[in-house]
Amino acid sequence: MFAEALDLVHAGDVARVRASAELGRSALREARRDGVRAMASDMELRSVAAEAAGMARLTDRRLQGEIDHAMTVIDDYPAVFEAWVQRRIERGHVDVVVRVGAGVPDEVRDSFAEAAIGVCERDVPSRVRGALEALAAKLHPQVFTERHKTAAAERCVRVFHGTDGMSNLVANLPTVIAAGMLDRLTQMGQSVKDARAAGAGGAGAAGEDVAGAAEPADTRTMDQLRADILGDLVLGGAPVVDPTYGTDRAGGLGAIRARVQVAVTAETLMGRDEHPAEAVGGALIDADTVRQLAGQVSEWDRLFIDPVTRTPVEIDTYRPTASMKKLLTARDQHCRFPGCRRAAIRCELDHTIDHALGGHTHIFNLAHLCQRHHSMKQFTKWEVRQVGGGVLEWTSPLGRVYREDVPIPAVCFTIDTPDPPPDRPPF
Repeated sequence: MFAEALDLVHAGDVARVRASAELGRSALREARRDGVRAMASDMELRSVAAEAAGMARLTDRRLQGEIDHAMTVIDDYPAVFEAWVQRRIERGHVDVVVRVGAGVPDEVRDSFAEAAIGVCERDVPSRVRGALEALAAKLHPQVFTERHKTAAAERCVRVFHGTDGMSNLVANLPTVIAAGMLDRLTQMGQSVKDARAAGAGGAGAAGEDVAGAAEPADTRTMDQLRADILGDLVLGGAPVVDPTYGTDRAGGLGAIRARVQVAVTAETLMGRDEHPAEAVGGALIDADTVRQLAGQVSEWDRLFIDPVTRTPVEIDTYRPTASMKKLLTARDQHCRFPGCRRAAIRCELDHTIDHALGGHTHIFNLAHLCQRHHSMKQFTKWEVRQVGGGVLEWTSPLGRVYREDVPIPAVCFTIDTPDPPPDRPPF
């Protein structure tokens, strides 16, 4: 019954797109018959959309948007539309392909569409945008660096007034600047919150002020703190480059520096190609900016990413990345000692082979252990090793072997992990 309902919804969506596209084409045919072009053709489309909207009890803007989108899908992306009709991809995939493909030149659109279908067939609509943007950048005949320079020349700040005395301040900035601003605002917000919490040490349990409390507890959310601090910085700052870089006084907000995590290939870093780098979150950064950033850092953390799933699997530093932590939490679900079911979110991430002894910060050398069993692994004769695929094999002091398999998988490992090189310890 449910499958039949989905079939009906799919058929209805396809029919609606076809009908919307035909409605738009009929308007354009009518405009051409009267010998009009450009603005007049758009007026004809608006008129048709308004007429149809009246019958459908929708706004004409919304319906004209649907008409434009339908014409783009059917006329500019016929292969994508056909893949959707055949149920190889979903409606959400089509919408993402069209949005990302808006910047793809006509001469490579067909190649982009065919490759995009393959990407969409492998994942859900909400997770393909990053891969499609990287694909569009790769196929574009103009290198990403040059396109970024053109786009950066149009950077701007605008205000959109809303209701209830509120407005949106929108800044169109290079990705690395925007990410750095958000990171610094977050750090500053946490610093303010911590300082107010320390000052409110004498406050009551419910947060009320009591005699002797230096500061009331700060109850603002992080979003509110970021917005307030941004206003403080913009209204109270000066339009100059910060001359105190690296020489700020200890403590306080002045000591906070933004951090941006970027994944870049060695070839791009050395100038052998102009492929864009990837910032955390999937946004692309032009090669010139990445090389400039690289020249300002004193040390590097190598991050190894699975070439198929784009999942971080190893990093040089002791602490795993946020993405690795999320993957491991989903994989383990609980403490990985046999019989223990303490939730992973209440456990610690342990290097199976100690980091101090050469163990890598790799997803197959990490596992969640509760504090009790983490300490037991360190200070007793219990031993553990990872045998592949996230499976742990424990050996008791008496020699008994217990295999702690991964639970019913929340994460599916779709490819075999190759054996580690001889110069590296097994995971």
